[in-house]
Amino acid sequence: MKAAYRRLLIKLSGERLAGEGGFGISPSVIADVARDLREVHELGTQVCVVIGGGNVIRGIDAAAQGLDRTSADYMGMLASVINALALQDALEKEALATRVLSAIEIQSVAEPYIRRRAERHLEKGRVVVFAAGTGNPYFSTDTAAALRAAELNCEIILMAKLGIDGVYDDDPRENSKAKRYDSLSFDEAIQKNLRVMDQTALALCRENGLPIVVFDSGVRGNLQKVASGEAIGTRVGE
Repeated sequence: MKAAYRRLLIKLSGERLAGEGGFGISPSVIADVARDLREVHELGTQVCVVIGGGNVIRGIDAAAQGLDRTSADYMGMLASVINALALQDALEKEALATRVLSAIEIQSVAEPYIRRRAERHLEKGRVVVFAAGTGNPYFSTDTAAALRAAELNCEIILMAKLGIDGVYDDDPRENSKAKRYDSLSFDEAIQKNLRVMDQTALALCRENGLPIVVFDSGVRGNLQKVASGEAIGTRVGE
């Protein structure tokens, strides 16, 4: 396989790291994720990752249960830092030089996010993991993925889902007749309120002409196939 993109961004949900337990970090799952990322890196593409914190705490869910929304969102950002450090460790076990850049300064464990620094790491062949979302409450890690991808001139965002192989017109887990789209325009995805990513992130991608591929990352080899340009999942964009 050959890389289809010079530089790409992979959006990983925190839940992807939890495994069957649904909470915390599964050592076997994060090892599998690291192997998938190594295979993509070996194609010759520059790889950056935005990771969520939903396996530890989801700010919006905590807020719905009565926690102050701003505090809940900051807790979610710190959860994503935990995941980023775990992913860094797993990637280094795969012999990949990795840097964690955090939107919230935590100097003991991560570098602060500076765009030019991130650029330099990528140019040197390092995998860059972005933690703490945008560093601001009320913005999701989907928005962080769109923002970082635009800032760093990534050619595509790969939305790595678990157990969902694309974008549907209804929830396929509840409706067996739900239709999967092979491709969508940004306008279609926004107007139909489809679950690609949140609306703010989707609008940012549309504004910057940044395509998205939504695919099932739980299938071994899918990430590498998408990175090499195979038509897997749903492509949103042009």
